[in-house]
Amino acid sequence: MHGDGGSAGAGKGAGADGPVTRTTVPSWPRRGFGTLLGCATALLGALYFLVVGTALGPFLLRPQTRAGAGALAILMAGARRLVTVERVRRSAFFGDLFPEHYEASDRKVLRYLAVRSSTGLLCAVVLALLVFGAVLAGILAYGVGRGTLGWDELLTQVLLGGVLLFLDVQGLYSLAALDARTARECFGPSERELLRRRIDELAASRAAVVEAVDAERRRIERDLHDGVQQRLVALAMLIGRARRGRHPEQADALLLQAHEESQGVLTELREVAWRVYPSALDNLGLEEAIGGVAERSGIPLRTRFQVAAPLPRPVETAAYFVVSESVTNAAKHSSASAISVTVALDGARLTVRVEDDGTGGARETGTGLTGLRSRVAALDGVLHIHSPLGGPTTITAELPCA
Repeated sequence: MHGDGGSAGAGKGAGADGPVTRTTVPSWPRRGFGTLLGCATALLGALYFLVVGTALGPFLLRPQTRAGAGALAILMAGARRLVTVERVRRSAFFGDLFPEHYEASDRKVLRYLAVRSSTGLLCAVVLALLVFGAVLAGILAYGVGRGTLGWDELLTQVLLGGVLLFLDVQGLYSLAALDARTARECFGPSERELLRRRIDELAASRAAVVEAVDAERRRIERDLHDGVQQRLVALAMLIGRARRGRHPEQADALLLQAHEESQGVLTELREVAWRVYPSALDNLGLEEAIGGVAERSGIPLRTRFQVAAPLPRPVETAAYFVVSESVTNAAKHSSASAISVTVALDGARLTVRVEDDGTGGARETGTGLTGLRSRVAALDGVLHIHSPLGGPTTITAELPCA
């Protein structure tokens, strides 16, 4: 049809299973030719239903039988070819982009072809009436030029023609919106399918977040039990030996050792607390918190922070943990000699990129990366992990800020 009736917003492309989008709005002549072509393809669809549907009708009434299943397969093969023609027409003349790997069900295809055939034929009728009205307008203008038409009759004809022209234009616009809507429902997921998919994603994201929180709690418990608790036990033993010592020199040496051990315990406690949630994130912001990661990293870390606007607190937190976990994994497993971190805000999307020159082979199913993926997905973000054997490893998180 002539327009899309708001069928799709402007976009760069359609994802594998995403909604229908549009590149640019084509010119009026191009859409007009697409409309005329749609009338011809609608006639083909109507003839197909009339001829093939009538011939296969007795078999289609018994779909459970072998003959019925074969008849349905024949009907659907032709119907899908006609629908493919309609898809190409919408793409070529109306600029619609459809999901590449989406395949409509048989019921969707038949419903679309039936609606498309009827609306296309109706559009042909409306266009014929529009042409007929243009011819009558020409005859009326000819009569006015020759002076054979009175002013009262001319006014009546103009009013009647204006009303009919308005109805024709409104009819074309409504048929255009219907054509775009039916194409959107057939060649891409419907609003119900998108809503169901969204519900499934939210349920999976919620379960993943709960699992990630439990995994984080277990890691904190291991850090406290295997690290801080063991050192506190050693500290208590040193103090106990100092109290029981009979020689002042030995007691002084044990107390000095206990003092050094207490400093180590405080440092490790501070590290555990920082991994749980860095206070600098609240007090100084994301840039300073990432600077703290660089200071504690045993590998040279180069940071580039390109954020000129304030970020939502959940986005800051997720970005920090992406950097912290990625740097920790690189230090532990990759044998990297350098790490680069880039945090950039582009419009309403924050991109966090961490790259190291290590040996690669990072497992996406590992606890740390799985937790990061869940944390990012909970904010409707996306985490990309590229870690071929031999390196380098690149972890990129895209977080919406709106």
